[in-house]
Amino acid sequence: MHVKKSLIFIVIALLAVVLGLQLFMFSTYKNGVDDPDNRYFMQSRQNYKIFQPYIPDSISFAGEMVPVDHLIVRERLERELIAIMYWHSHTIYMLKRSGRFFPIIEPILKKEGIHDDFKFLAMAESELSNVVSPAGAAGFWQFLKKTGQEYGLEVGADVDERYNLEKSTHAACRYIKTARNMFGSYTLAAASYNMGTGALQQQVTAQKNNNYYQLFLNEETSRYLYRIVALKMIWSNPLTYGFFIRNKDIYQPIEVTYKEVNTEIPDLTAWAIENNISYLELRYMNPWLRTNRLPVVAGKVYQIAIPAGMSQKESVSRIDAPNQIFNDSIKVE
Repeated sequence: MHVKKSLIFIVIALLAVVLGLQLFMFSTYKNGVDDPDNRYFMQSRQNYKIFQPYIPDSISFAGEMVPVDHLIVRERLERELIAIMYWHSHTIYMLKRSGRFFPIIEPILKKEGIHDDFKFLAMAESELSNVVSPAGAAGFWQFLKKTGQEYGLEVGADVDERYNLEKSTHAACRYIKTARNMFGSYTLAAASYNMGTGALQQQVTAQKNNNYYQLFLNEETSRYLYRIVALKMIWSNPLTYGFFIRNKDIYQPIEVTYKEVNTEIPDLTAWAIENNISYLELRYMNPWLRTNRLPVVAGKVYQIAIPAGMSQKESVSRIDAPNQIFNDSIKVE
């Protein structure tokens, strides 16, 4: 009997502790109710959940339907959704960077007559970063040196326009147009961006099938389109896939002016100081400058971007709904 009373006492004590902790957490949340940041970070402390990714009945890439009812297609798409959903560090970083760089890519795609969904191809290629692959492909669009030059980019020791987002996006559009004319679809044009037009044409001919979703391809290319589609789905509806990020957390575009240069700059550090920016800011805004000098051949003109300001507070102040969840209607304020 004494043991039972002791157990009852212990249970009551534990319940009291749990209740006390809940009351403390609730009071902490209420005390911060007038502070949107406190509300946001309190919500971030909710229990973490692992869940099955949502796949709608109708999905498209560049206006072309993805046959999600097909068993193989659905399972391949699920694989990429799961990989991206739960690789949080990379996915959050991509979502944040999209706010700064998609506004540069989108109008170029529109001007070139390329479907807007191809911005997700750049995201799949590089995570919207100026990275270099083991094979030597560089920039947001991951051009190899030879391919970049074929599509009009200057690739040299001092200047490498694969790292110029505007120019490399135009070059990517030229590639996509050529591939779409060759294969007759945006889907296969995107697949060829991964494996090359020649190699893809061989497979289309050998398998007598020009439907990407019915082709047997190498491991990388067979996953490629699904990764692009999965990125589109998560970016378009991040909250559906577990990403509770506010507009104020997304990196904003940097306002710039351009300075035309048609003569050699022997010392870019000195040039940056003369233009009231740091060498760091110069290189950040112009990653296509690869050394501390800019040689200019006769008749050549470069546009160097100069940031109008680098204040994070000013950047956030220009957002219409800073506490609204990115690509959703929910607000935390």
